[in-house]
Amino acid sequence: MKLSIHPDAIDALVKGEIGAPSTILGRRQLGDAVSIRTFQPWAKAVEVVNDETGERAQMERLHENGLFVAELDATWASAAYHFEAGADAEQPEVFGDPYCYPPLLTDYDVYLFRQGEHHEIYRKLGAHIRTIDGVTGVNFAVWAPNCNRVALIGDFNRWDARSHAMETQNDSGIWEIFVPGLKAGARYKYEVRSHNQGYSAAKSDPYGFFHELRPHTASIVYDLDGYQWSDGEWMKARAASDPLRQPMNIYELHLGSWKRNEAGDYLTYRELADELPAYLAAMGYTHLELLPVAEHPLDASWGYQVTGYYAPTSRFGAPEDFMYFIDRCHQSNIAVILDWVPAHFPKDGHGLNYFDGTHLYSHEDPRQGEHPDWGTMIFNYARNEVRNFLLANALFWLKHYHIDGLRVDAVSSMIYLNFSREDGDWIRNEYGSHENLGALAFLREFNELVHAGAPGAVTIAEESTSWAMVSHPTYVGGL
Repeated sequence: MKLSIHPDAIDALVKGEIGAPSTILGRRQLGDAVSIRTFQPWAKAVEVVNDETGERAQMERLHENGLFVAELDATWASAAYHFEAGADAEQPEVFGDPYCYPPLLTDYDVYLFRQGEHHEIYRKLGAHIRTIDGVTGVNFAVWAPNCNRVALIGDFNRWDARSHAMETQNDSGIWEIFVPGLKAGARYKYEVRSHNQGYSAAKSDPYGFFHELRPHTASIVYDLDGYQWSDGEWMKARAASDPLRQPMNIYELHLGSWKRNEAGDYLTYRELADELPAYLAAMGYTHLELLPVAEHPLDASWGYQVTGYYAPTSRFGAPEDFMYFIDRCHQSNIAVILDWVPAHFPKDGHGLNYFDGTHLYSHEDPRQGEHPDWGTMIFNYARNEVRNFLLANALFWLKHYHIDGLRVDAVSSMIYLNFSREDGDWIRNEYGSHENLGALAFLREFNELVHAGAPGAVTIAEESTSWAMVSHPTYVGGL
């Protein structure tokens, strides 16, 4: 018995407009009949191979643009399988079926994220190497609630948005796909298509751990768990310390400005690690404060216009190289503070701005959402998922990169709704005043989470006005 597909569904698939690909693709069973379908627009021919028996079946081309189907018997109902496909004289490519795996995000993950309380959301959103039923690959997940279609594109699918359409569960706004066989090093983006006036764009991963060197903007699959730290004693001592009762002599540094090699190029993280910590120790410094190292497209910004909040910039090396740099600093008894930028983000098309065809991370009204001096976008701290993105990011640097403190940039621009604005160019809060209540609540929660989740870490406010009790603990009314 053949399982039919509605022509409209096929049309949406081949046009790259389908929002629920598993309703067409993957494996389904009706009685004793098993139907397996795959969409490979580049392939001339496709075979499906039973991993348990070795049986092979030539798939029928159901649509000229690359929809293939195999009608099989019940022995294929639960067997693992893969595809082998070729184009002209090419060697066949071997790949698994992304539409025969369940979503990895649970309802509880979604609930916590919606509440703004999933403090390890970076373990679920983004790109993560996973093993499911003995099959290793990469799971991708991205928050884009105002899209009617999100597709994974990359060098593994010829950057063709029709090949890996993602799925969203219920009304979570999170799109997900598992790509069996994919490995670290793969370059990728998300192609989003919005409900809003047909907006479409290729976006870097907001939770990506590694990105291409500018001017390129793709994200790169990376496994953060491979580095073996050697600073166990340092971290143990930090957790037991009280930074308020210890001396601090801070050396502020932009990594690209300290030294260059003979060719005039930046030193790498590892080259810096071989020189900088020893220099700081010899000069009597206790702390190194780094201007922002999170990925950013513009050198002239010194890192203050971030597009990759979860990735150290690739200008100086890979994430593991940055871990090595921090490790070496700790071995020289140098604490590391990062300048952290939760106040605003740039308008670059591959970044957070207008992420799903709406002002998802900012405010729609420019009187709230756009910074008049810097031409950047202001985070919407009142939106739970945005607050979660930033709070989890702070903990991420402290826990996964062993950063010892965060210096929060541009606090004044966060806490005043009328910061650098003329009368009539800003919107009052619910009490008719100029305080940004969402930003104040965010900063208090940030400090409470940092001190609870990373004992001994320090937080510093770059605040240029006279706001009272900025550096006081929240339990006495401070920020």
